[in-house]
Amino acid sequence: MGEAQSTEHRTQNTDKSRTEEKKPVATRDAYGKALLELGEKRPDVVVLDADLSGSTKTIGFAKKFPDRFFNMGIAEQDMIGTAAGLALTGKVPFASTFAVFETGRAWDQIRLTVCYSNTNVKLVATHSGITVGEDGASHQALEDIALMRALPNMTVIVPADAAETESVINTIVDQKGPVYVRLGRAKVPCVMPDDYKFTPGKAFVFHIGKDVNIVAAGITVDMARKAAEILSEEGIDAGVVNMSTIKPLDEETLLTAAQSSGLIVTAEEHSVIGGLGGAVCEFLAENYPVPVKRIGTQDSFGCSGSPAELLKLHGITAENIVETIKEALKK
Repeated sequence: MGEAQSTEHRTQNTDKSRTEEKKPVATRDAYGKALLELGEKRPDVVVLDADLSGSTKTIGFAKKFPDRFFNMGIAEQDMIGTAAGLALTGKVPFASTFAVFETGRAWDQIRLTVCYSNTNVKLVATHSGITVGEDGASHQALEDIALMRALPNMTVIVPADAAETESVINTIVDQKGPVYVRLGRAKVPCVMPDDYKFTPGKAFVFHIGKDVNIVAAGITVDMARKAAEILSEEGIDAGVVNMSTIKPLDEETLLTAAQSSGLIVTAEEHSVIGGLGGAVCEFLAENYPVPVKRIGTQDSFGCSGSPAELLKLHGITAENIVETIKEALKK
């Protein structure tokens, strides 16, 4: 009974927030804004970048607090090692570059100097997923969640919109230990309520459905909500859960969603291998086995194209979520 009341309360808050439509904002822009605000309040915050501050939006911090900003050049491994060293002196370092470079090129340094040493480093990567667009496969990180999720001591977070990004940054500055935050390049719709406050390890429930529950993270949260609206018109009760913390997973909410509907669909702008879909399947297989359908890139690289074209090509759309659920319910 308590869970039902909690879910209803959160649904009411969400409906209220939708009365005022907001313009889409890129999560990387929200990160830049949050850093500036932190810089004013927290003299222990330092920022490092790998020669991409204009793109990652750390440039605002660099201009306002030049003594606390370090452009490490195109040397991601050096950036991570330096960030770990700064953390050991009591600073709170935020190290940023594109997701494909941060998690790929510097994985060994992240594993040893950040995770194995359990240093207080915040890795905030932008330009993740296929919505990087025309830059193509070499710049489209589709494996980064898997790479970070496998590392002990690492927290992995994928904010759904600008508001959640700001709340995440303002929360993790006080959280001890390694954190990976995955942000994007493109502008995304605002989906979270005005009064939303991020809590590590806690999902946000828009609605728990009786027929199916869609578990999403990042830009797919908006797609999931649109899909749920379409399905509702056809008499299908689809719930939506924003699982912004991929690690640690909110197992209690996931279990509630599985028990309520008996069908889970995951949606992510990442490979279905090792990301949100993988995490959900691992937990449910051991605790409450139900059918799970995973929407994301299907063991493939990206390619060059507009974000909209690439999302459609890889089947990461509200329409694809709808069709996947209909097919699954038939079975």
